[in-house]
Amino acid sequence: MYRTFFLLFFELALGVYGQERHGYWQQHVDYEMNVTIDVGTFRYEGTQKLTYTNNSPDTLDRVYYHLYFNAFQPGSDMDIRLQSIKDPDNRMMEEGKSRIADLSEDEIGYLHAKSLTHDGSPIRFVEEETILVAYLDKPIAPGQKAIFDMEFSGQVPLQIRRSGRNSSEGVALSMSQWYPKMSAYDFEGWHPNPYISREFHGVWGDFDVKITIDKDYVIGGTGYLQNPQEIGHGYEKPDTKIKHKGKMLTWHFKAPMVHDFMWGADPEYIHDTLEMENGPTLHFFYKNNPEILENWKNLQSKTAEAMAFFNRNIGEYPYEQYSVVHGGDGGMEYAMSTLITGERSFNSLVGVMVHELAHSWFQHVLATNESKHSWMDEGFTSFISSLCMNQIMEQGKQNPFEGSYKGYFALVNSGKEQPQTTHADRYDVNFAYGVAAYSKGSIFLSQLGYVIGQDKLMKTLRKYFEDFKFKHPIPNDFIRTAEKVSGMELDWYLMDWTQTTNTIDYAIKEVVAEGNKTRVVLERIGLMPMPLDILVVNADNNSTGETYYIPLRMMRGEKENPYPNITRTVLQDWAWANPVYEFLIDRPISEIEGITIDPSQLMADINKEDNTYLPGQ
Repeated sequence: MYRTFFLLFFELALGVYGQERHGYWQQHVDYEMNVTIDVGTFRYEGTQKLTYTNNSPDTLDRVYYHLYFNAFQPGSDMDIRLQSIKDPDNRMMEEGKSRIADLSEDEIGYLHAKSLTHDGSPIRFVEEETILVAYLDKPIAPGQKAIFDMEFSGQVPLQIRRSGRNSSEGVALSMSQWYPKMSAYDFEGWHPNPYISREFHGVWGDFDVKITIDKDYVIGGTGYLQNPQEIGHGYEKPDTKIKHKGKMLTWHFKAPMVHDFMWGADPEYIHDTLEMENGPTLHFFYKNNPEILENWKNLQSKTAEAMAFFNRNIGEYPYEQYSVVHGGDGGMEYAMSTLITGERSFNSLVGVMVHELAHSWFQHVLATNESKHSWMDEGFTSFISSLCMNQIMEQGKQNPFEGSYKGYFALVNSGKEQPQTTHADRYDVNFAYGVAAYSKGSIFLSQLGYVIGQDKLMKTLRKYFEDFKFKHPIPNDFIRTAEKVSGMELDWYLMDWTQTTNTIDYAIKEVVAEGNKTRVVLERIGLMPMPLDILVVNADNNSTGETYYIPLRMMRGEKENPYPNITRTVLQDWAWANPVYEFLIDRPISEIEGITIDPSQLMADINKEDNTYLPGQ
């Protein structure tokens, strides 16, 4: 009987090595903010002192801020994009119409600078919807620090996307992208991308944030609370000697070396903590809703399991705290925390937590430019999340990435695929963006494991994290790491998979008898070349069969045998320009039960119907 061999489990024993990026620099931004919010009107006033360190070799004559809440207004870029794209996000639609388009004056979001000074002197600034341009009378020279003081005011929009008030699950405040945020400046220049609800790119720094709000509200999110004795609410018993004046209470948070600051608030939050052994303190904030309490209690141990899994397989989480906060409109990662909706099945609740927690490594510690390389965040997160869920939820999947492959094949067959180098905002349809970032990004790793070996892949992930944490890596940083770990040349893999829409398609063209041997003729139909594992199943039921390995010549290397219990023959390299390859099996065709290309099913061959030979078919 013909047998198919599936995915072998990944080796998780890893080694790490140090590496420096020659000539690398990055900017640094420290924030001191005081904000007071009126929970009756959902308006807030704030002050911000921003200390900017120009570590670049360039003199800066302007700076840019993001004012994200201005997107939640009729006629905004986000609103127009929502109305014009062929497959709009359903979370932002109602009865086939953009929900932003119908917001009234007291429902819109806004964020405006009231004043702005540079080193104490007023400067000219212009708001262009979600971007503020500030013109500097005194440019910032390389190595200099600059202090920007701003007064700002805002209104929290009715819950539309990620941020907002009064969510569908009754959470009062989901406060992400709520403050004037300095745009990133790096070796490619400024990145003042208008906000249309896609991805982000931030600058690391230390945050010192004071939030004054109605004293009945509980806050959870980014940062370490500095005054728990005043607050209570599950942090620490309040000091009975402290007398609260009026109806307001000020929460004081500090967050070191983060590039974002999120908080959620609600008067009905339950606040639980779980202290991990040799790990961070986990905080959970969720509505006091009897229908979700059991799931949220059970979620806590699973969060600890996921944290331990990622620590082992990516690297140590660098902060002392992580918070899971009920809010938002799905799931979204933030520094030291996440916002997730809570009215879910337990499996779904764990799934969204695992995915957003994994972002802590790939987006909030490595922090690629998501707008340009969303697959490096969303895809890598999807990959490691699939492995994690398979373990902690005991799913028992032979191929945990099967869903990613199905999504990718659907995109290829749709004819709507665009290269992964496409800016996140420039995809023609949301479907193409989602599959490219999440599914194809995940396959980039699982398929790379097929190319270099699963143990080398996991070593690459850990080395990549260790070498590039807090350094905004780019695609070349990752593939160079994989080359150093594997000893192979891999620029072809990065180029074909991410910079083109070339597809992989190999076929068993012919199997013919040649005396007491069997000749196998293979054909490369797709434009993207790959090394091949070929499984030959013998007709003798007492035999496990054998494999043949065809390295790709441009790899300049070979992977170790992924099936150590099966005899492997390493064949001559396949030069990519030749569409046909032949080899001999040292047994007659009558003794062969079947032949298949890639028994692991990790190579994203778009037509597997011609990958298998069975006698008589």
